[in-house]
Amino acid sequence: MKFKSIAFVAARQKQAQEALVRMKARYTHVTPAKADVIVVLGGDGFMLRSLHKYLDRNVPIYGINRGSVGFLMNAYKETGLRQRLERAQAITLHPLSMECIDTRGGRHRALAINEVSLLRQTRLAAKVSIKVDDQVRMEELICDGVLVSTPAGSTAYNLSAHGPIVPLGADLLALTPISAFRPRQWKGALLPGGAKVTFDILNPRERPVSAVADDTEVRRVKRVIVREDRSVAPVLLFDPEHNLEDRIVREQFLV
Repeated sequence: MKFKSIAFVAARQKQAQEALVRMKARYTHVTPAKADVIVVLGGDGFMLRSLHKYLDRNVPIYGINRGSVGFLMNAYKETGLRQRLERAQAITLHPLSMECIDTRGGRHRALAINEVSLLRQTRLAAKVSIKVDDQVRMEELICDGVLVSTPAGSTAYNLSAHGPIVPLGADLLALTPISAFRPRQWKGALLPGGAKVTFDILNPRERPVSAVADDTEVRRVKRVIVREDRSVAPVLLFDPEHNLEDRIVREQFLV
C-alpha cells in the first residue's frame, strides 16, 4: 500500500512524546484530518482510544509501540517508515455494539473493539440472566461480572478471565464469566459472530452493575444488549513479520 500523507499522534507518556518529536522531524506529516494513514505512538490503551477517535476518518492506523505490552502495535523503529507502511498487512476489525438501559430508564450506546464487560459495583455479587438471540441460556449467573469479547480482544481482559483465545476470521465471540460463584463450573461459551447477547441484571438496585465498552462506562444498568456491528470496520496495519493473526496463535503457546 502506498500512502501520500502521514499523520502522527502520540500518548502523553514521555517516551511516546519523545518519539513523536523525532518522527515529525524525520518525515513530512499532516494533521489526522488530512492524512490517508495515521501512525499511533504509544501502547495498546492509546491505540484503542485512537481507533475510537478516528473511526469516522475511515483511514488505516499503524501503531508503533511506545508503551508496555504493545499487542496491537508494531516494533519501534524510526527509519524506513514509508517502506514499512507499503509492506504492511491490513487487518479489518469489527467492533461490538453495546446498548444499555440504566435503572432510571436512560439509554446509552457505545462501541467496543476489545470487549464489553459487566462488573459488580459493590461488595455484593452480580446476578445476571443471559439470553442468546432472545433465548434464555442462563437464568441466573452469580458472579463478579461477565464479558463478551471480539477475536481481536480475546487476548486482553477475556484471557485474564480464563476465556478462550479466538483466531481472527473465526467469526466467533467469546462469552466469559468473571469469577463465577454459581454455576461454579461454567467456563463460558463461544458464540457465532452474528449472535445477539442480552444481559438482564437481577435486583439491579440492590446489586448494581456497570457496563463497560472498552473505556466507556455506564453505571447502574438493568439491561445490556451486545452484538457485532459490521457497519463499522476500522483497519489496523501490521508488519508482515509481526501480524496480528500470528500473535494470536503464538499467545496460545505461551506458558
